[in-house]
Amino acid sequence: MNKVAGKLTESATAKGRLPAHEVIYRQLRDLVLYGDLAPGQAVTIQGLTERLGAGMTPVREAIRRLIAEGALEFQGNRRVSVPLLSVDNMSELILARQWLDPHLSLRATERATPDDLEELTALDEALDRSISAGDLRGYLELNYRFHKRLYELAEAPILADLADGLWLRFGPSLRVVCGRLGTQNLPDKHKDLLEAMRAKDAEGAARAIREDVIQGMEQVRQSFDAPAVSN
Repeated sequence: MNKVAGKLTESATAKGRLPAHEVIYRQLRDLVLYGDLAPGQAVTIQGLTERLGAGMTPVREAIRRLIAEGALEFQGNRRVSVPLLSVDNMSELILARQWLDPHLSLRATERATPDDLEELTALDEALDRSISAGDLRGYLELNYRFHKRLYELAEAPILADLADGLWLRFGPSLRVVCGRLGTQNLPDKHKDLLEAMRAKDAEGAARAIREDVIQGMEQVRQSFDAPAVSN
């Protein structure tokens, strides 16, 4: 079993030990994060309980938490939706990530071990395979997990939580962009980042991830003004 697959198995095992309400929260969070709930699409609380196979109480608690995190908004009549982002929202997100991601990458470079770099490399290679296969969901999950692991390596939990929370804001829109452009039209700077990290070039790693952030987030922002493509 490779390291990426092993991590997935460990994650699944860990979820089995979590309280039921936390499992439901994480499942609903993933639906938001990976764009399975489209921005602006209203869904009923009852519909979510059926989709998640859960009781009303843990689903309500998960919704409450995600509303507090800005990932969902209440629509009335027992409906919620993923907020629609504006161009101004995206400008704020880009500004926040331009500081957070480079700073966390700099710290991660200073602290990463060879095993950590091997894990990041394995995630990036799996990400490349998803791109080649046109596996949209795989691309979204692995791209997020690559950045999430980078945040963890920084050993700055408050900043990491802030950076991670931003993904809930733009993740659904990233899914829309990937659906329009295809995964192969969303290049990244991960290999430049990894090369800098292996050389212990913290400033170089910060520059690479800043370019990665700007490149990806600008494509999301520009897509708001792009006309829909008809089949």
